[in-house]
Amino acid sequence: MRTIVIGSTKHLILALIYASLGIAIALLTVGVWLLNSRPDLDIWHTTQLTSEYDRRLELTGFTEYQELEKRLFEELETEIYSHTTGPHSSILNRYVHGSLADPKKWRNDWNRTYEWPLPDARFGVLLLHGMSDSPYALSHVAKHFKGEAHLLGLRLPGHGTIPSGLVALEWQDMASAVSLATRHMREVLKGRPLYVVGFSTGAALALNHELERLSKNQEMDYAGMIFISPAIGLPPVAAGAKWQARLGQMLGLEKLSWNSIQTEYDPFKYNSFAVNAGDVVYQLAERNQAIMDKLSAEQLLTIPPILSFQSITDATVSSLSVISDLYLRLPDNGHQLVMFDINRTQVNMSLIPYDPLSALNELIRGQNLQFEYTLIENLNDSDESLSRVQATSHVFDRLPTSTLLTQRWPRNVYSLSHVALPYPMEDSLYGPEGVHFVERVQIGAASSRGERGVLNVSADEILRQKWNPFFPYTIQKIDDFLLSLDIEP
Repeated sequence: MRTIVIGSTKHLILALIYASLGIAIALLTVGVWLLNSRPDLDIWHTTQLTSEYDRRLELTGFTEYQELEKRLFEELETEIYSHTTGPHSSILNRYVHGSLADPKKWRNDWNRTYEWPLPDARFGVLLLHGMSDSPYALSHVAKHFKGEAHLLGLRLPGHGTIPSGLVALEWQDMASAVSLATRHMREVLKGRPLYVVGFSTGAALALNHELERLSKNQEMDYAGMIFISPAIGLPPVAAGAKWQARLGQMLGLEKLSWNSIQTEYDPFKYNSFAVNAGDVVYQLAERNQAIMDKLSAEQLLTIPPILSFQSITDATVSSLSVISDLYLRLPDNGHQLVMFDINRTQVNMSLIPYDPLSALNELIRGQNLQFEYTLIENLNDSDESLSRVQATSHVFDRLPTSTLLTQRWPRNVYSLSHVALPYPMEDSLYGPEGVHFVERVQIGAASSRGERGVLNVSADEILRQKWNPFFPYTIQKIDDFLLSLDIEP
């Protein structure tokens, strides 16, 4: 009897194993089929430009980087634009000359590195954009400081050209480019302070630059760092992104190297997103955490003052990681964090199943904060139609102080987003008004309605908030931050 029971148990276990394997294989097959049934890849997904920067080139200076970039855009013209006629023609394709999305319809070529010299500048600012973005992302910050500072907006490797530039990109290539630009700015400024403004991945790269130097007992390059939607930590799903691409390589299915394959209607940002790009940001964030884990309290104290702006709702990076993995680890050194809450009208709150502020409050409750924490929140007012907003600041063990802002929540906006923070309402591409004196794409002014599944643009993308109603406050906060560091903007 015992033999029969043991034998039956073994058969049952084997049956369960085979059944589980069968289900897993079936699910994997369906997943691969769905991913591979997406729109066909185009030449901007499959072409590899050979003039892109690679850290192994070992350039000796930033001038060489700019010369290489010039050749890169000449190659882009030859390999892409010269072929986008006939079947590729589209009124909303950035890779078609004369289309509504043609970057040349803008006065500045924001896809390329720009440097605005100022011989008598009192300080310099290096601007680092995010993943899949271009130098356009921080153009409004640059314009604010034009005439006051020596400015350099760096085009990171793999960006500003075609989405395929992100397929094989490594974070070390971007970090190397940041080092070249930083060294160039330090040489130009000759001892005058250099500040860095980083958006998303650009913030992670700026932090990495200083952490790497700190780990080698080298002096800090930046007098202060300003982060916008910083990529300090990513959602857990990012850790498994690389396996999709590796599976595609094994099966010879190029589409599996892409998280999304979209129409390229944005002149300064890739809509198609390579799987590798997400993994690159994840690896960079992990590298930063690994370095911080090994630093002593004395070393952490030498990290330059950091001012960060972060939306409490962010579908790209982890808002909580900005606090838990950065600010709660830093000793007191003039660091500041500004968090943007959601628009808490009764209607909005009735449609939000989980209050994102709860987890944040739980994280900082009982903590002896070593930084200035400011929450941009609705004023507790009975007249909701005004949507008035206040900045409530918490500084160490002092009582919170609140300041009424002149900006208010727009009626139809329930929260900010990861991408919204660097753009003011007046932005001609992402803002709600657009422009009427030139015929070009106006993404922020789009208000198309119809049946779902018709357009090759997701409803999530159309509805995502793309501009910051509190941008004037953001700029003022940056000015105040620099003033606190003895630099008058």
